[in-house]
Amino acid sequence: MTNSANDPAKKPAKTLPKKPAKTLPESPAKTLSETPAKSPAKEPAKGPAKELAKEPARKPAPANKPTGKVRSGGGTDRNAPDTAEVPPPAVGVHGADVLPSVIVETYNAELRDDEGFVGDRAAKGAFTEILDNLRKTLREYGDDPLGEADTDAIKRSKLEAILAKGDSAAAALVMSAIEDYAQELTAVIRRFRRQKSWSSVERIVFGGGFRDSRVGELAIGRASVLLKQDGHGVELALIRNHPDEAGLIGAVHLAPSWMFAGHDSILAIDIGGTNIRAGVVHLKHKKDPDLGKASVWETEIWRHRDEKPTRREAVERLVGMVEGLIEKSVEAELVLAPFIGIGCPGEIAGDGCITKGAQNLPGNWEGSRFNLARELQQAIPVIGDHETAVLIHNDAVVQGLSEVPFMADVERWGILTIGTGLGNGVFVNRRKGDGTID
Repeated sequence: MTNSANDPAKKPAKTLPKKPAKTLPESPAKTLSETPAKSPAKEPAKGPAKELAKEPARKPAPANKPTGKVRSGGGTDRNAPDTAEVPPPAVGVHGADVLPSVIVETYNAELRDDEGFVGDRAAKGAFTEILDNLRKTLREYGDDPLGEADTDAIKRSKLEAILAKGDSAAAALVMSAIEDYAQELTAVIRRFRRQKSWSSVERIVFGGGFRDSRVGELAIGRASVLLKQDGHGVELALIRNHPDEAGLIGAVHLAPSWMFAGHDSILAIDIGGTNIRAGVVHLKHKKDPDLGKASVWETEIWRHRDEKPTRREAVERLVGMVEGLIEKSVEAELVLAPFIGIGCPGEIAGDGCITKGAQNLPGNWEGSRFNLARELQQAIPVIGDHETAVLIHNDAVVQGLSEVPFMADVERWGILTIGTGLGNGVFVNRRKGDGTID
């Protein structure tokens, strides 16, 4: 396993205090984009998802000729021309398949088996369940080395301390849970690699909250060994930036770099089922034109799950967070681009609506009646002297995009984010190592 994580000094995120919500005007506003938006996607019919058909593996594509097939919603593939024939990125289209540096071949794949969604077997909660079951077994034969605390109340820092210097019985228990979880993660990766879009992926980068722990790192490392023992040559790597920051930094790769000319930073938002983060990302494009040095300058976090707000309240609070960051940027004499990049759970339609997958967000965010981009543009119509542009994509995709500057040595790569669920996506590089478009 490649551990490419850095440990730069990080500016601690500020948890926002409660404050009166700003009331948004009710009149509709048009979505700002440079190309016409697609018609709103119809809400999918409710019911159990169909299991994806098993597909034979295919050989890796030859160098400099990606065989990516552009994503068709819900993680399936459709026949498409080779990357060289794919049209250029459409500026202003949300959830786009073709981005400046990569083609998003698939994302938000919802594979199922007899037990439900395959990804749930490798979600963060799966490790907790495995550890809890092991503790129950030990209690039948004596004392639990982890004591009386509920498993979900044990902090990751405590588990890490046990692994480093703790009681041998407790450490062995944690190691057993890591092994069992790694076996599940390996099985999930094998299942993904039976899909056409995943079969020739050369590297999988891991993000999400579980990756940000020694326990998660060890489990991913063990899965890497198990895959190689089975003859799978795919490389597993850890996302370089802290997962919370990667979800903001990746937004700089949603739009072509010319949109940021004359500016040194952008606004980014990472929306999750527990927290909403908003931040200012320093581009640092003079140090690295590929934006490999981009970093989070300031961030604010709101743990919305504790407050259970309505959708309207959540949007108003988010607007307040963004406005506060704009004020801080002005005070610091930053030159903000008139752009807000957003990572959000679910499948994103071209007009910015969420067609499915937003069930963990406050209120109903799915369907054509709600458009977050339009809400933000209505509340914050200008940044500096220019109209505000907003682009939304899937949160796992945006987190994966933070790795774009470091993926020139491979052609096809994937992202798995281990959190409440298992976010996923596959990318095909459009740029060669020398920076030219393939």
